[in-house]
Amino acid sequence: MDRALIPDGVQRDPLWKFILKLGPVVAVLIWGVVAMFLCWIKGLNQTNMNNYYGFALWIWADLAVIALGGGAFFTGFLRYLVGKDDLKYIINFAVLVGFICYSSALLILAIDIGQPLRGWFIFWHANVHSMLTEVAFCLSAYFGVLTIEYIPLVLENRQLDRVPFFHHLSHNMHGIMAVFAATGAFLSFFHQGSLGGVAGVLFGRPFAFREHVFIWPWTFFLFTWSAAAYGPSFTIMLLKITEKITNKRLVKDNVVQLLAKISGWMILTYIIAKIIDTWYWAAVTAPSKGFTLIDFYSNNAFYGLWILFLEIVVGGVIPAIILVSDKGRKNAKLLFLAVVLGVIGVSVNRWVMVLQVMAVPIMPFDQWALYLPSWQEVATTILPVAYGVILIALSHRYLPVWPQERELNPIDAPSAPEAAVAEDIDEAAEAAPDGDLAPAQA
Repeated sequence: MDRALIPDGVQRDPLWKFILKLGPVVAVLIWGVVAMFLCWIKGLNQTNMNNYYGFALWIWADLAVIALGGGAFFTGFLRYLVGKDDLKYIINFAVLVGFICYSSALLILAIDIGQPLRGWFIFWHANVHSMLTEVAFCLSAYFGVLTIEYIPLVLENRQLDRVPFFHHLSHNMHGIMAVFAATGAFLSFFHQGSLGGVAGVLFGRPFAFREHVFIWPWTFFLFTWSAAAYGPSFTIMLLKITEKITNKRLVKDNVVQLLAKISGWMILTYIIAKIIDTWYWAAVTAPSKGFTLIDFYSNNAFYGLWILFLEIVVGGVIPAIILVSDKGRKNAKLLFLAVVLGVIGVSVNRWVMVLQVMAVPIMPFDQWALYLPSWQEVATTILPVAYGVILIALSHRYLPVWPQERELNPIDAPSAPEAAVAEDIDEAAEAAPDGDLAPAQA
C-alpha cells in the first residue's frame, strides 16, 4: 500500500526506515503538544510573560515564521505574474513551506490567546481600528489561499490522480492558479506591512517608533520588503537541507540560481533602506524624543550593540554580497552560508522589534527588563518546527513536489531494458484470456 502511494519513477526509503527516522521528530512534537495543552488548561501562568513582556517568545516566533513564509507569496508572484517560468520547478516547495509557516503562525496565535475557543471573537467582535485585526483577517485569508494552492499537489498523488474527478479538479485549479497567486501577493503585502506598522505606532515605545509616510510608519514597508527578500532564501535553505537528508538533487541549479539572485538583490535593496532607516532614527528621530542611540542598547548579553551588527551586517550585508555575486551564488557552500545568514538576519530583526522594544527602559526609574521563556514557551515554539519537518517528509514521500527529481536522479527510474521488459509483460498479461502469463513470458 505504501509503495502504491509513492510517485512513479522515484525511490524512497522502506516504510520502517522512514518511520524510524521520524521517531525523534514525533517525540519533539508530542513534547510540544503536552506544553500546548498545559497552556490551554492551566492558562498563561505557564509562561514567564509579565507586565513588561506582554509580547514575548511566541510573538517573535509568529512574526519570524510569517516573514520566512514570505517566499510563498513572492515566488508565486514571480512565477505567475512576472512570468519567471523556471520557478515552476520550485513553486510547489515554496507553497509547501508557506503553508507550514502560516499554519504554524495561526497555531502559535491559538496558544498565545490562552483560550482558543474564543478565537472567533477576533472576527465577530472585530476592532476595526486595530492593525492586529487586519493582520488576523489577512493571515486567515492568506492561509486559505495557501491551502487552495496546496490542494492540487495533494490531489496529484498517484492514487488520487486516478480518480477522474480529482484529476480534472487539480488540472483546473492549476489553470487558475495565477488568480490565487495575485490574491496571495495582495493579502501578504498588507498583513506583512501591518505587522511592521504595529511596531511603528506603539505608544510609549521609542525604540520602535518611526516617522510616517502619510499614515504608514516606515516599518510598514520594511517588513513587507524584508519578507519578500528573505522568504526565498528560507525556501532555498530548506531545499538544500532536504537534498542533503534525502541524498538526492531535487531542483536544477539554474532554478536555484535564479531565485537566489532575485533574493540577493531584494536583500541588498532592503538592507540599504534599513541602514538609512536606522541612521535617520538614531540621528534625528531618537534625539528629537530625548534619547541617544546608546540608550537603546545595554551592556547585558541580550541587547548590546552586537545585535545591531548581527542584524544589519552579518544577516544583511554579507548574504546580499554573496547572492548578488555570480561566483558567490555558484559556490554551494557560500550559497548555503548566505541563505542561513539571511534567515538569521530577518529573525533577529523580528526579535528586536518584539522583545527589545519591551526591554528598553523608558522611564528614569526603569531598568532593563530581561526575559527568559519558560519550558512551556520553548516547547510550543519548537512544536511548529517538528510539525513542519513531518509535513515536508510526508509530502516528499507521497506527493510529486519535485518535477525535476526523476531527471536529476536517473538511478531512481528503471533502465531502458528493464522498462521494455516490464512493458512486454504488461502487454502479454493484457493479451492472455485468463490473465495468466505463460511460463516463457513470465
